[in-house]
Amino acid sequence: MELYLAIIIFAASTTVTPGPNNIMIMTSGLNYGVKKSIPHLLGICFGFPAMVIMVGLGFSIVFEMYPLFHEVIKVAGVAYLLYLAWLIASSSPTSLDVEKSKPLSFTQAALFQWVNPKAWVMATGAVSAYTSISSDIFSQVIFIALAFFIVAFPCVGIWLFFGVGLKKYLNSPKHQKIFNLSMALLLIGSVLPVLKELVVQYVV
Repeated sequence: MELYLAIIIFAASTTVTPGPNNIMIMTSGLNYGVKKSIPHLLGICFGFPAMVIMVGLGFSIVFEMYPLFHEVIKVAGVAYLLYLAWLIASSSPTSLDVEKSKPLSFTQAALFQWVNPKAWVMATGAVSAYTSISSDIFSQVIFIALAFFIVAFPCVGIWLFFGVGLKKYLNSPKHQKIFNLSMALLLIGSVLPVLKELVVQYVV
């Protein structure tokens, strides 16, 4: 029982802290509102637990066999996050009203987990810390995924509603622009450790 409680606490504490998912859902809440951001929220809530299951049940073995594959995903993830940061920073209240401008879909948000550096740290960390080869690995991984699924809705949802709540304070184009720039910088900051690691590994 203590182990189960520890897993839930770990899941909640890592899910609610700032990261690419939470920064993006808060920005979506501000720019698009709750209703249009629900697919994005659901994509996170279902996509990450699915990732935990795949990592826990052997996907990590593929990376051990083909380490270059993991490096490719890491580079692609950093590049995609920097691209998203640029989109957020360059968006404006007027451009957000354009029909082609829309929040992430369920599928996009779910697939995003695979290029999210924080998601990889959370998934691999949880599986390595809270599973034991002396017990049924399948049931352990499923419980970890279930714990993340349960805490995701309140922990990520609060960021969505926080973004929506900011609308009343960011009612001018100037203030919203400052907010978007701040969120873009936070998003860049969230990938700096990974970017630094790549630079040290391949450049220095």
